[in-house]
Amino acid sequence: MAEVQVIPPKAARPDTLRVAAYCRVSSDSADQLHSYAAQIRAYTQAINAHDGWDLVDIYADEGLTGMRMDKREDFNRLMADCRKGKIDKIVVKSISRFARNTRDCLATLRELSSLGVTVKFEKENIDTGTLTSELMVSVSASLAQEESISISKNQRMSYQRRMERGEFITCSAPFGYQIVDGKNLAIVEDQAEIVKWIFAAYLKGYSSEWIARELSKNGPAPLHGGQKWHQQTIRKILTNEKYIGDALCQKTYTTNTFPYRRKDNHGEADQYYVEHTHPAIISYEDFQKVQELLKRRAERQSIPHDQTPLARKIICGQCGTLYMRRISKAGYVSWVCRKHDRKAADCPNGRISEDSIHAAFLRMYRKLRTHDGIVLSPVLRQMETLSDALHRGNPAMLAVNTAIATASEQSYHLTKLHTAGLLDKAALSAKQAELNAKLTELRRERRKLLCNEDIDEQVDAIRLTIDTIRNGPETLSSFDEILFTKLVERIVVDTQSTIRFQLYGGFEFQETLEA
Repeated sequence: MAEVQVIPPKAARPDTLRVAAYCRVSSDSADQLHSYAAQIRAYTQAINAHDGWDLVDIYADEGLTGMRMDKREDFNRLMADCRKGKIDKIVVKSISRFARNTRDCLATLRELSSLGVTVKFEKENIDTGTLTSELMVSVSASLAQEESISISKNQRMSYQRRMERGEFITCSAPFGYQIVDGKNLAIVEDQAEIVKWIFAAYLKGYSSEWIARELSKNGPAPLHGGQKWHQQTIRKILTNEKYIGDALCQKTYTTNTFPYRRKDNHGEADQYYVEHTHPAIISYEDFQKVQELLKRRAERQSIPHDQTPLARKIICGQCGTLYMRRISKAGYVSWVCRKHDRKAADCPNGRISEDSIHAAFLRMYRKLRTHDGIVLSPVLRQMETLSDALHRGNPAMLAVNTAIATASEQSYHLTKLHTAGLLDKAALSAKQAELNAKLTELRRERRKLLCNEDIDEQVDAIRLTIDTIRNGPETLSSFDEILFTKLVERIVVDTQSTIRFQLYGGFEFQETLEA
């Protein structure tokens, strides 16, 4: 038998490459903005001057670290445009500007390669379009990652030594202060008056939620561009030791393993408490009274919602607000609409007992278990029939797939005609553009038709719900948390006497609450 050697076709490349540049300035130097603008200007001129290159855009991130890609907005925009087929080539100054993380660098390059996009690194003189191996890129990226890790460790060590000497206060000033001389805190008088009012109001018995609402109506917005005060903001102010002139350093810490993560410090790393580091706004006595009051109120709060399966599943049918759990001093457990709890006139739905919800679930489960063949099975059969009809001999899908195949074949024949010298470049480009537009429209139509996959997902959810009920206990005398969690997606409270259980798969059953 004759030996056959298969010669794969060469991937067609456009005569004119659509080129984009990515640049980033990550230092905190004084000439950062100048360097940032200079890179954009240089790349714009270089790409426009290069024969056979068309500039798509300049993607630039300013003053960001290369360790994490999800924080680089323009880099993410660049990748999105590559996925849309807008770019053929990317020009970057160096691998360290592209990514300081070997894993992310190689994953990105592999994705770009699958999209037909090449990357040129100027400093390393690497063009991924000519590489036969990822080895060179891997080595260079590893060096860039080690450089970034070393810089990060040195910076953290600098902070650590300043904390040990009591010289480090904060990197950002809390509300009521501003940073002067690069490291010291000075009082901002108008903001300090608001801080004093917050502490005084809390000591008078007002809640942090009420204080936030009042400030949102009458006072300026908090720092960092916020337009509204929030309860969490008030609680941070009430618990911040900086308002008595002290500084607790290293409230958060950075993990030692890559990729680095910043976490709250609950004893995992050393903390440093330094007294009298800056002028105080609140007296030590008032601050301690507030801490005691916060502690007493926390002890009176209901048990954490995460300890009950009803948490975040009950919503008000009148206003759409989530219900919250309440426990009286006598031990009575109830759920109430948050809006009603704040002001009864805002929502008519009041409290409902937890026991009545449990009892309603038991009644619903018993009905479904008893009448499975009447209620559940017919719905499943109807959905399966609909799914089969959509997938079997769908004429619209068949027509779209046929049109896509025809257009793709036409594109292939045009390329062969051009290769044989029977079709010039201008005619080829015009015909290919026309076919590409047609293919884009056809693929969009096919995506719409493929939305029928949602029906398959719903059929699976219905089947799972029915199996859970059929495999559940025949008789249920008490509330089963595991069974409830598997079956119930949401509870809607229509009135104080009527609720609806929304099960996974789209089932909905109404039950009357018994007193």
